[in-house]
Amino acid sequence: QVQLVESGGGLVQAGGSLRLSCEVSGSIFSGDVMGWYRQAPGKQRELVATITSGNSINYADSVKGRFTISRDYARNTVYLQMNSLKPEDTAVYYCNVARGLGSNRKLYWGQGTQVTVSS
Repeated sequence: QVQLVESGGGLVQAGGSLRLSCEVSGSIFSGDVMGWYRQAPGKQRELVATITSGNSINYADSVKGRFTISRDYARNTVYLQMNSLKPEDTAVYYCNVARGLGSNRKLYWGQGTQVTVSS
């Protein structure tokens, strides 16, 4: 069983920074992909960034150059450093662990943390 707990959200002015943390309890496998997603009101949940155990990283175009995902293996924690925040970054941010492929794929989600960027 995998449990994820996010923290670090809040209210920030445009141009500011926030750092989100996601602490993962339970076993993490070498093939697991960890990531951050977000969901704004009235919109679908979208990918923000992912990182593999080999530190292969993928970002949504909208956050490239502003956000940085990282992983602390010793603490079983994944981070999202968000700089130069914009009002359109306002959303609930969810931590995610993706395990397996195809019909065996399993997704684990945290409870989400609210990020609000004021203009």
